[in-house]
Amino acid sequence: MTNTIKIGLFYGSTTCYTEMAAEKIESKLNQLMGYQGIELFNIKDTPLIHAENFDKLIFGISTWDFGELQEDWQSTWQDIARLTLVNKTVAIFGLGDQLGYADWFQDAVGMLHDELLLLGCDFVGYWPNEDYDFKHSKALTEDKEFFVGLSLDDENQYDLTDQRIEQWCEQIFAEMTD
Repeated sequence: MTNTIKIGLFYGSTTCYTEMAAEKIESKLNQLMGYQGIELFNIKDTPLIHAENFDKLIFGISTWDFGELQEDWQSTWQDIARLTLVNKTVAIFGLGDQLGYADWFQDAVGMLHDELLLLGCDFVGYWPNEDYDFKHSKALTEDKEFFVGLSLDDENQYDLTDQRIEQWCEQIFAEMTD
């Protein structure tokens, strides 16, 4: 990856946990790239259309209550279908509560993935479905072995968040530079 490549990281955050995860991802990827190549955007303040300016994208979303979208994503959801993201490389991360909402864990990640899939994106960053305890998720691959993005649970597994972010960043950095 040359220092001319920029990655747009777009997130929505109500309680700041997704924002904190986005900042950690930004920091780790900048470290891996050896320069400040990540541009961070809160979708509350930046229209999603701005994502079209990047060839490589990261989206952060949290699942609320019974499989609901985070409020900023909910208010801009209709904008996704209007984006031109064909052949853009995309990674997704999300936050959820696997114990309190075991039937809807990371559903918003799966919903976002499905919307972006319709746009012709190329996905990286699928994450193993290991060491989680939940019943159902829309974010699982067809074989149920992977989440379609990094799955974080700061409610029940906060102690694993930094390690998971570091591993995922190394993974997507390698996948984005192949």
